[in-house]
This record gives sequence, structure tokens and C-alpha cells, in this order.
Amino acid sequence: MGNGIRRFDPERDREAGYRLWKEIGWLEEDQEKVMDVYLQCGDAWVYELNGEAEFLAVTSPGEMRYQQRDLPFSGVMAVTTSRIARKQGIAQRCTAQAIAEAVGKGAMVSGLGIFEQGFYNLLGFGNGVYEHLVFFDPGDLRIDIKCRIPNRISVKDALAAHNSRLNRLRHHGSVSFFSSRITEADMMWSKKGFGLGYYDAGGKELTHHFWAYNKGGENGPYIVNWLSYQNYEQLLELLAILKSLSDQVRLVGIFNPAEIQLQDFLTRPIRYRIITDKGKYENIIRSFVWWQMRICDLAGCLAGTSFPGKELKFNLLLQDPLQHYLGEDSAWCGIGGKYIITLGSISSADKGWDDNLPVLETTVGAFTRLWLGVLPASGLAVCEYFKASPELLKELNDIFRLPVPRPDWEF
Repeated sequence: MGNGIRRFDPERDREAGYRLWKEIGWLEEDQEKVMDVYLQCGDAWVYELNGEAEFLAVTSPGEMRYQQRDLPFSGVMAVTTSRIARKQGIAQRCTAQAIAEAVGKGAMVSGLGIFEQGFYNLLGFGNGVYEHLVFFDPGDLRIDIKCRIPNRISVKDALAAHNSRLNRLRHHGSVSFFSSRITEADMMWSKKGFGLGYYDAGGKELTHHFWAYNKGGENGPYIVNWLSYQNYEQLLELLAILKSLSDQVRLVGIFNPAEIQLQDFLTRPIRYRIITDKGKYENIIRSFVWWQMRICDLAGCLAGTSFPGKELKFNLLLQDPLQHYLGEDSAWCGIGGKYIITLGSISSADKGWDDNLPVLETTVGAFTRLWLGVLPASGLAVCEYFKASPELLKELNDIFRLPVPRPDWEF
């Protein structure tokens, strides 16, 4: 019986995939259709152990907004290992292979959601920013507008909902996935899921909506999986819908949207935090890092990067640990090596070395965090392998002044 990495075969591996996802708690007995839909969103890889698929990884193509430019992106949507295949190094090798395949199809950046910090750092990924999950009483929303009667959105509207997400207001760091199967599967996953929103005047385009699920009983809490809107007036109307539910619903949880603070829309956030402390409907803001990213094409990513002010040039000695998990026959083996980096109105990364330039020694994950604007160079020098002179650190701090990067799409 064979062992090794290969592509997922629906006919051969479907039952093993169901078993695997049920073992890890991702799938319940009556949810097999969700997995069938999800596996259509991109490329799936398995590791066959003694004739059975005991590992499954899924990647899906999309794009990531960097400044005002959209870069080819690959999301690692699932990395799952069965109970009998743990601690064998299978996950690292298979995930590295999946990323290499995505790069071969044009991906410049790869991203994923983490189950714990440290594991995917071995593949060159670096932490994203703190995301804030805001829990509040919808009756406390400081929204004066009266919402129109919304449309119900269900799984049958998955394509319209997906297109709405693709056409949403985008910001630096935001991610979009091309396959509508992702949105369809996410909607199917929520047994108590529901959506509310609005179509345009012609009734053809779903302009703004949210998708949520009821985590509790009649009083909630409601957890909003995503908000999709094309402008801030539409965002306010969606919040007004949530406020209209406050006669019954006592708690709503939403990831803080990019470039605003939801606390600004609450009338008494501190009062409610105190009086609901440790209660069933606790009003609280929780922060944590759930996503990581890595650059896969350094020259491509920097080619469209533009910064005002004077030009900065330096040598970059870049370490990419992912290369240790790819075979010698792999067409792409990471991006480690020596580069001359130019940052300015026109930026670039060229293979080479200039003894007259200052030097930055770092890892792919740490450099990705700098490039995205997750942390300044001086901070990375404290918490990462990020070695440079004080003068170069200051110059990097001065150049990388970017908006907070937020994917605005869970994956």
C-alpha cells in the first residue's frame, strides 16, 4: 500500500475525507454535503498512509489588496491531519507542496488561519495584526437612521452573496476569493445561519448584507460571520438592522470592520462592560491574531509597492524555512537568498549584493510583516529574527507607514 502526497480524488478519497474531518470536529454526521461543496473551491491534496488518505489540505485562489493594487493570492483554507498521522511531519511537507503548486499558478502571497502560533512559522508565515471581536447589546448602538425592510438571504442566494462580497468596500490587506463555493459552504456550515440585506433598485445586485448565526436561543448571541457593503452609508444601514432586533436579541458579536472602531457607535460601552462582566451576555472586546501571511514572490510584491519621500536601498539576506520541506525536484523552493532592495516611488527586489549598502538579515515571515505594515522594523527587531543597524531600522520605520492590514474575510 502506497504512502505519499497526491491530489485529492473525489471518488477514491471522499469517505476518508469525511472521516478525517469528523475526527477533528469540523464535520457533523449530516454535514457531508458541506465538505463536498468546500472541496470545489480550489485544489485539494492528501497524504496517503497505508492506502488511506490521512491528511487533507485545500488551497483556493484569490487576490489581496496591497495599497491600491491587487496581488494574486492563495489561501490555505484547510490543513487537517487524522488521529493516526500526527507528529510525522506530514502537515508541513504537504502544505509546502500545496503552496508551491499555488505559486506555480501565479500566487504572489499566501495566507492562512492558524490553530496555534508557531506551527506555520516553520513554513515562512508571519503573524498578522490583532483582530477585535466586539460583543455588544444591539440596543446600545448609536444609530439614528431607520432601516428599510431587509430581504432574507439564504443558501440559495449564495452566488449573489459571494458577488456582494467581491464588490464590497476594500482596504489595504483585504482578501477576496474567486470561487463562490467558499461562500456557499460557509453559509451551509451554519445550522442556525441567516442573512439580511438589500438589493439594488432593479433587484439584481445584492449591494449590502450580513451573514450571521444564532449561537444561543431566542436572546442570542448572534455572531456575524461577515458584513458586506460598498460604502459606509450601507454599513450604517446594516447596523440599523441589528439594532432593530434588540427587543429580543441581547448580544451580537462582530469582527471590527477596517478603518473604523465599533466602540464609537456604542452609547455606553464601559457601563455595559461593567454590568455584564462574566455574564452570559457579556459586552466585551476580545483581541487576538488569527491569520498569518507570507510573501511567495518578492520581486512581484515589491514591483507595485510605492512610497513617497526619498529612496532607500539596502541588502536583504532572507531566510525561507519552507525550502526544507520541498523536494529537490520542486520548481519553486521558496524565496531565500541575497537581494538588493529598493524602496521608493518605484520599488524593486533584485538578486544580488552590494558591499556599499546597509544590510537587513531576517526571515520571510518577519519581512512579510514589515511589508504589510503589521509591525514597524524597530518592533520586529525585538520579537523576530530581524537584524539591522539602528540607522536602517529608523529608515524602515519612516518608510513603512501603512494602514492597518485586515483580510476582512475569514479563511
